[in-house]
Amino acid sequence: MTFAKISQAAFYVPEQVVTNDDLAQIMDTSDEWISSRTGIKRRRISRSEATSDLATHVAEALLTKAELSASDIDFIIVATITPDALMPSTAAKVQANIGASGAFAFDLTAACSGFVFALATAEKLIGSGAYQRGLVIGAETLSKTVDWSDRSTAVLFGDGAGGVLLEAAQSPSFLAESLFTDGKRGASLTSNEQPLQSPFSDSSEADAFLRMDGRAIFDFAIRDVSGSIVNLLEKTGKTPDDIDYFLLHQANIRILDKMAKKIKAPREKFPANMMAYGNTSAASIPILLAECVENGIIKLDGSQTILLCGFGGGLTWGSLIVKI
Repeated sequence: MTFAKISQAAFYVPEQVVTNDDLAQIMDTSDEWISSRTGIKRRRISRSEATSDLATHVAEALLTKAELSASDIDFIIVATITPDALMPSTAAKVQANIGASGAFAFDLTAACSGFVFALATAEKLIGSGAYQRGLVIGAETLSKTVDWSDRSTAVLFGDGAGGVLLEAAQSPSFLAESLFTDGKRGASLTSNEQPLQSPFSDSSEADAFLRMDGRAIFDFAIRDVSGSIVNLLEKTGKTPDDIDYFLLHQANIRILDKMAKKIKAPREKFPANMMAYGNTSAASIPILLAECVENGIIKLDGSQTILLCGFGGGLTWGSLIVKI
């Protein structure tokens, strides 16, 4: 029987740093207003790099770390809500950029849950026994979707990418998962609506900008997402003590604080980096994971158990418990 394991992690963010004080120059806000409500102090904003460029940097770093060539990769999945284009996919561009001609590639759209959904999908692909190695990347250039005159959303988001190399293994690393969608509440968080435009249809209006009902999303995270983590732990006979680290989507420091209390786990088990990068949607969890590996917090030697949890547009949310 074949299993999948995470063997490498990497991240890449654009060079340009935009601080809260920088934002205060273009909108009615302040560092105190933003940081006290969100924990965010700065974010990275792309000057010219597209989503595929950010993802390509991650893919190249993963190959370098693993001492592999692009020909060793069987598939590439990119989780994103900000693709360069709908066709070709961002993953197809990454495949071309790194020369992985033998790999199939596709994008997965599940907003801030995207990396967790993509990782769950990739684990099944390798678990089938048909594939040996895959790249799973979350990448976003959210700066092109926000309304920079709307301080309720523009201050929250940043650009970046992170990802992992998934490889075949002889023992299980993915211990449990729970994935959810509630489309009835999808209007709480929307982006890039497409109008009808053809000679044969009635014209329609659409809002291309990212829009969010902040209170609804906050309540959803605290109630539904926290509850799903508690249920997954109970279902698998685990307690918060069995989890070394909870790597949650980096949306808001207050959400993280309240979720830790709901889960009844020590706050120290919830690493955070939204202070430096903001909310990077599908990229937030893999960026956090790769930073934790870089800082020596997570070892990638199979000795630790982590819980990954993403939540956001769709509405979608999901968790994975992984031996790492």
